[in-house]
Amino acid sequence: WNEIIELFRAGMPLRKHRCRFKSYERCFKASEAVDCLHELLGSNQNFGPEVTRDQTVKLLKKFLKNHVIEDIKGKWGKEDFEDDGHLYRFPPSSPLKSYPKKPSCGKEVIKFPDWNEPKAGTSQEHIPVKSIMMNSEMWYKRHSIAIGEVPACKLVFRRELTQTNIEEIWKSMTLSRLQKVLGLDSLDEVLDTKLVNSKHIVQNVYNVNKQGIVTLEDKSKELPHWILSAMKCLANWPSCSDLKQPTYSGFERDVFKTIVDYFGQMKEPLLTFHFFDIFVSVLGLLQKPSTAVEALQISCLLLPPENRKRLQLLVRMMARISLNQDLPPLSESVKTRTLIVQAFSRCILCSKDEIDLDELLAAKLVSFLMDNYQEILNVPSALKSSIEDHAVHLQRVQIKYAGADSDATLPPPSFCHQISADEFEYQRATGSQEPLAALLEEIVMNKEISVKDKKKKLKQFQKSYPEVYRVRFPTPETEEVLFPEKTKQKPPILMWALKKPFQPFHRTRSFRM
Repeated sequence: WNEIIELFRAGMPLRKHRCRFKSYERCFKASEAVDCLHELLGSNQNFGPEVTRDQTVKLLKKFLKNHVIEDIKGKWGKEDFEDDGHLYRFPPSSPLKSYPKKPSCGKEVIKFPDWNEPKAGTSQEHIPVKSIMMNSEMWYKRHSIAIGEVPACKLVFRRELTQTNIEEIWKSMTLSRLQKVLGLDSLDEVLDTKLVNSKHIVQNVYNVNKQGIVTLEDKSKELPHWILSAMKCLANWPSCSDLKQPTYSGFERDVFKTIVDYFGQMKEPLLTFHFFDIFVSVLGLLQKPSTAVEALQISCLLLPPENRKRLQLLVRMMARISLNQDLPPLSESVKTRTLIVQAFSRCILCSKDEIDLDELLAAKLVSFLMDNYQEILNVPSALKSSIEDHAVHLQRVQIKYAGADSDATLPPPSFCHQISADEFEYQRATGSQEPLAALLEEIVMNKEISVKDKKKKLKQFQKSYPEVYRVRFPTPETEEVLFPEKTKQKPPILMWALKKPFQPFHRTRSFRM
């Protein structure tokens, strides 16, 4: 209300008008007021272009009733404003009224019937009203509702946000949301936030094509054309209109091997070494698919744009190949989906330390990526909307009320708070053990692998994560239960063999009858 009044008084053109052979200075026609106010409301972010001309006229009627404007004869107080040629002007006194003064204690308080002790003879149809003390706050509330007033205020204009400010807002609020989704008290145990580049997040959100694939500013970081052609060939098999395919047997396997060799020679996985722990921590959320999808959505925004684009193209190709019934088998002994996961797991996720167990973690995550790639590799719309709304709020003109110490603005978002050293050690120990414990249990319960392979994997796990292993198998007896020894039946021992040593057979004479 007060904001529009100030904008209207400042923006309404005032000039000399004639009416019935008399001139009036600094006034305006009713239709001119409608034009001006309608334009102001349409450009104001609190109202917008949806405001109609009829609604503008209704607001001007309220202005006339509350003495925001008056006619050239000084009349006001009625809602008889029309969109015509009548002349109006602004009153000399300000329409922004101050707070009403507190009524003095000497004045008589309005008396209501006593609720607890109704008068004799009062019927149920006329139940007395409970007594209300009319203090200044309640009086002002009723008064302002009745006449449409609000307290006097002033506008506080914000400075424009720079690109650096926007990038830092994106980083702060993105990490804050990621911490909440992962259910952690701090991200320090799984991520060095100093290594998160705020520019990468903004580029991954806004520099995208119609399919949601990242567009790179540095074209030298694009995938080679021949690799893109090979990936399109398998992803769209057999309808590869832009390729002249050879007809020899095994062509699709050669193309697949070419793609595997290219991604296999990368020095660092697509999810990078820095973010290995953050992606491994998502494994503990796979029992809640929607939560895991959101966690991966946000985590993938932290990647360098070239890594995110390659991940998008690669996982999309992998998903299409695994579902393509027309594509010939890429291996005689291994199913196509299993082969794809095995071939590309290490180039997507692995740690800097060479641990064989990482392949199991990577395979589990890559399988989930393939099944949900359309959601995971798109920009999370809820996060984007909340950050954009927050940025708009910081730049919006704020209203500061009289008597307030400071204007109401949202507090700056934060993504971490300081904790004690003991609490940090506890979180680091327990937070990363949950997905590892789930992985160990999966190895234990897997009936498809042989006993020999299972023992080998358990030995690797025990060597890499002894604390997690000790919780599952606290004593040697618990391990023996998993692999019960089969009792071998020994052949019966001949009694004659114990009496005398074995002697060679001698030919004897036969008895004649």
